[in-house]
Amino acid sequence: MPAAFNHTIIAARNSTESARFFRELLELSEAPSWGPFTNVQLADGVLLQFAEPPADIQMQHYAFLLDDALFDRAYQRLRERGITHWADPQMRRPGEINTEHGGRGVYFKDPAGHAIELITRPYL
Repeated sequence: MPAAFNHTIIAARNSTESARFFRELLELSEAPSWGPFTNVQLADGVLLQFAEPPADIQMQHYAFLLDDALFDRAYQRLRERGITHWADPQMRRPGEINTEHGGRGVYFKDPAGHAIELITRPYL
């Protein structure tokens, strides 16, 4: 079996809030949770495990590849919720999306302050 990405733990201030944010934004189903983890599972089986560490949270970057229809719906939800977003990772183009790499992309921060990117075409 070739190597495949299985799961990651994402630090959260409130694991329930962060998991709900991603479920609603990306239209994901609830996944079983256990121990200190509130889990969300992506369509490809990758598990996002939200946990509340006893330390300051360092910003991480997470990028999600969406089809055009889901991107449109997710972007509409960002705007409806008044979530500040940018067309670029340097956060110099607020309120815009980009059309790079033959698709569209947007950057914003999740409830824990992580840099999130939604794209419609992979970079490679």
